[in-house]
Amino acid sequence: MAHLGSARRRALAVPVGLALTASLALLPSVSASAAPLGTGAEAATASPSETTGPKLSYVANLNAYATMKAAKKAVERAGGTVVTAYEQIGVVVAHSQNPDFAKQLRAQRGLFVSVGATRTAPLQAVQTTDEGATQRLSEADAAKAASQAQEGQEPLEPNQWDLRTIKADEAHKINDGSQDVTVGVIDTGVDDTHPDLAPNFSKGQSANCVGGVADTTEGAWRPYPDGSDHGTHVAGTIGAPRNGVGISGVAPGVKIAAIKVSEPGTSLFYTEAVVCGFMFAAEKGIEVTNNSYYVDPWLFNCKTDDDQKALVEAIGRATKYAERKGTLHVASAGNSNQDLAAASLEDTTSPNDTTPVTRTIDPKVCLDLPTQLPGVVTVSATGDKGLRSYYSSYGLGVVDVAAPGGDKWQVPATPDANGRVLSTVPGGYGYKQGTSMAAPHVAGVAALLKSTHPSATPSQLQAMLKAQSTKATCPAQIYDATGALINATTCQAKWGQTGYYGHGVVDALKAVK
Repeated sequence: MAHLGSARRRALAVPVGLALTASLALLPSVSASAAPLGTGAEAATASPSETTGPKLSYVANLNAYATMKAAKKAVERAGGTVVTAYEQIGVVVAHSQNPDFAKQLRAQRGLFVSVGATRTAPLQAVQTTDEGATQRLSEADAAKAASQAQEGQEPLEPNQWDLRTIKADEAHKINDGSQDVTVGVIDTGVDDTHPDLAPNFSKGQSANCVGGVADTTEGAWRPYPDGSDHGTHVAGTIGAPRNGVGISGVAPGVKIAAIKVSEPGTSLFYTEAVVCGFMFAAEKGIEVTNNSYYVDPWLFNCKTDDDQKALVEAIGRATKYAERKGTLHVASAGNSNQDLAAASLEDTTSPNDTTPVTRTIDPKVCLDLPTQLPGVVTVSATGDKGLRSYYSSYGLGVVDVAAPGGDKWQVPATPDANGRVLSTVPGGYGYKQGTSMAAPHVAGVAALLKSTHPSATPSQLQAMLKAQSTKATCPAQIYDATGALINATTCQAKWGQTGYYGHGVVDALKAVK
């Protein structure tokens, strides 16, 4: 996938000062089949002519004047089964084996404005916005960092060049953030048993939203046994506490919640799960969400396509509802090294569950979800030298702010000399790079802002993030994927912004002053 990198190997990191073990683990390419979404009994509600296709998941978005009762009846008449319904935003999630299910509901314009399938076939891709495999922290590098840690630092903090880039280390001398603020990690799940996450973890605000219905049973929010360490890495960057164990998060005093939205055996994010995630965050009073993924199976969702239009509408309604309830959303820009402000882009990877078809799209009409939705803070990635990371997407007027996401070619003067971002993974610590790693830095700064200004609205928080950012001009050169320095001819500047960095690199110190 150009946007997210290839299928990634997962590695558990070697622990520091913990009785934990780690080993290299491969994430198997397990297909998440569309057909087994329900049971035979569920399908029996439809006539034989309506059960000839694979069982798919759909979102149906109601007309402003339609009632949920009428919408549910229409779903059933078309051979569908209601999975869940969000009356607050007028969205129904349904399953059906009727190949014409969406078409039949779209014809009822008095009830629905858009209806679409959230998938097209069994999926095998791996879809998060980190770039490449997790790299384990070696025992030697851990010991070297611990030996160089100064008074007041966490044992591995000498390796956290990213904290110093945004002045988070200086911010911690003033304010670590408030326990009244929670950041929801909408991702692959979080290992809340990790000693460097457990003290700040909020079980009461965590759930598994896979399938579209929130499951709040104990541990449902944790990664699958054979699953991704992605969400756990993101969580540590945001809020690992200053407890003398390993690393420090950007906002080590705030709470972390996990909202798992990835399918079993994969890191696939379907619309029904993502809608559930945003709605759950809204209802549980979560102040900030971090979204380091894109919604499958489309790299870009075109509002000119009936199915994709419905996905944009459903997720857009959910994010807006959460914003009205006081939740700010932060999202990664993606790793495709594409200009999201270009007049056109070539998409060679969609849909990623069947044979992709090369198409030319207009990124103003075909959106990367959720990062290009109105109100969502879009984040690009930088490395230790302050240059845009070689993989990071960009775009003048699209990217709002930038933050450290890591770049293996921008090598810092740290004990480990590793340009990636160090954070928590199940079993210890590890390095990742990607816009997935940049977004949680911004979510952490937003949490510090909310701690300092508890009455601030999401739009006010976003305005402060932009206004307080450290301005960055277009560089003369950047690194490419091979590590060669090339002329930065793709960077544009206007309105006090750049396409690479938006309004600038976020500043944690200003957030707490």
